[in-house]
Amino acid sequence: MKRNNALFLFTLILTLILSSCGTTKRITFSDIAHPKREFRGAWLSTAWQSRYKQMNSRQMKAYFTGVLDELQAGGINAVIFQARPYADAFYKSNLEPWSAFLTGTQGKAPDNGFDPLAFLVGECHKRNMELHAWLNPYRVTSGESDVLAGKHIYNKHPERFVKYGKIIYFDPGIPENRQFICNVVKDIILNYNVDAIHMDDYFYPYPIAGEPFPDDESFNTYAATQGFRRNQRDDWRRYNVDMLIREIKNTIDVNKPWVRFGVSPFGIYRNKKNTPDGSGSNTNGLQNYDDLYADVKLWVKNKWIDYNMPQIYWEIGNKAADYKTLVEWWALNNFEQPLYVGQDVKRTMDTSTAPSGADQLDEKMVLSRSFNTVHGNCFWPAYELLDNYKDIAVRLKNNYHRYPALIPAYTHMHKKKPKKVNHLTEDYTADAHTLSWRSNADGYDPATAQYYVVYRFAKSEKENLGNARFIVAITRDTAIVLPYEGGGKQYKYVVTAVDAFHNESKGKSKKVKL
Repeated sequence: MKRNNALFLFTLILTLILSSCGTTKRITFSDIAHPKREFRGAWLSTAWQSRYKQMNSRQMKAYFTGVLDELQAGGINAVIFQARPYADAFYKSNLEPWSAFLTGTQGKAPDNGFDPLAFLVGECHKRNMELHAWLNPYRVTSGESDVLAGKHIYNKHPERFVKYGKIIYFDPGIPENRQFICNVVKDIILNYNVDAIHMDDYFYPYPIAGEPFPDDESFNTYAATQGFRRNQRDDWRRYNVDMLIREIKNTIDVNKPWVRFGVSPFGIYRNKKNTPDGSGSNTNGLQNYDDLYADVKLWVKNKWIDYNMPQIYWEIGNKAADYKTLVEWWALNNFEQPLYVGQDVKRTMDTSTAPSGADQLDEKMVLSRSFNTVHGNCFWPAYELLDNYKDIAVRLKNNYHRYPALIPAYTHMHKKKPKKVNHLTEDYTADAHTLSWRSNADGYDPATAQYYVVYRFAKSEKENLGNARFIVAITRDTAIVLPYEGGGKQYKYVVTAVDAFHNESKGKSKKVKL
């Protein structure tokens, strides 16, 4: 697509959406082009990544630093890091062994006491990026050749696990397994300053044709006492996953209530033809509710999760699962909770089904931004952004991520604004011209300032804190170095404080000459 066709495309898609969706408010072109608030995430996977076990700790630190620098330069403000791929750890766990994907041997620690999760949390926060610890709840092995560490919980309690296909899983129907997974979550949030716990689409495993999931023993042991009859196994399985989600949320709320809990489910909740009331999407594919026993809609409605990030990986126009159909369905079923769209980089950039015969990046970005109930995007995988697959990173940086964005506020968790900064001061030294400030920041109080936004307005410009193009810095420091522009230009700088829930304070301003 030629870039000068973008405005026409925006207008066309907006017209289609606004005419078909009665709950969508009218969004201006400028809001779509450069929103001030938007979740811009990337999934950084570790499962089946051979690169890590080929590095020592020094090399891995350098690699991670480069990764974060590139992602930050491309506008990404949240990294979803796969810290627990297969009931193992990319961090110093008190419950599970080091991952084989990290060192080549499960249970073998990295050299020099290196802790990847701790390093990434610190480096993300230096760049004012969020770090979400991504856990896979039930998976234990990836195949029959996997060798589990001697102290792995499977070797201590093999009766709590099942084998389906060639893979070992925690049996979701055993309450002790839910408690163990909650303990893993607790271990992470108490020992690491992560911004969120994240789970993806692997709940009950994807079904294998002709092979029932082997949970007869747990069903016979627990279902009746939990109020389920013999013909209600599907409902019982959904209950098991519901309980896991509720208990994880409760674990977080009890221990660190400002840490968020998010899920990135498979992109289809239910197909319309499978719902008696016709409430499903007009799609024809695998379903969360019926096949993975994940009642995501219930979790969102009951606020058991703090954000929902469905993996809408298909193309616009896909006959089985159309991207536009699914974005609209999730947008209408977000229950006023944070909703982000999971985007597949290759499927977006490779497709030739767009009206222009080119890729679908422009169409997809406009569609996701055109619903006021969709609050951002997350890209799978981060490596394709880092490789600038078919120019995606450059196009995001130069267009959709041209200006920085704050993550949308989690007002359902905390709505009050933090206090304004004070003592906004202009200082000159032999080395620099700086603007500094003070605040009531307390790292142990999430309702106080955790980072700051600095805006700049020329003398002729009206102050507008809602416009992203006026943001010159988003920082965790309490000072910035000002540029030199000849000494005769007057500007107004405005500094705001933002808490851990991304609520922004009122601004404190100062006029300076540069």
